[in-house]
Amino acid sequence: MTVLLRSAGVVLGALVGGAWLGAAPVAAGTTPFYGEIMIVPYTFCPDGWLEANGQLLPINQNIELFSLLGVTYGGNGSSTFALPNITSAFTTTTTVDGTIVTAPLAAKACIAVEGAFPPTP
Repeated sequence: MTVLLRSAGVVLGALVGGAWLGAAPVAAGTTPFYGEIMIVPYTFCPDGWLEANGQLLPINQNIELFSLLGVTYGGNGSSTFALPNITSAFTTTTTVDGTIVTAPLAAKACIAVEGAFPPTP
């Protein structure tokens, strides 16, 4: 599976079969690929994107995305499938008075649920 990381219209890189590929510029406003991951610096995901927080989605309402992700991240495969959960990547840990405290950062990882199919190699 290919995972593109994009922020502010720039592809930060791509994870393809476990290998990290370098960045390439993308024009702002281009159509995302289904399943593309975008990091946003605010507390919500834009229209056409959902937070990549492991939530279950109904297959019958998300056929295109299910055809790419399948049950890789969970779900029963007959009526539901899960989005990847990468929320833990956006936390910070610090020590306050000897106590370890983990807090969320003001950033979200969003996954495209609308767009175009990625080209196949």
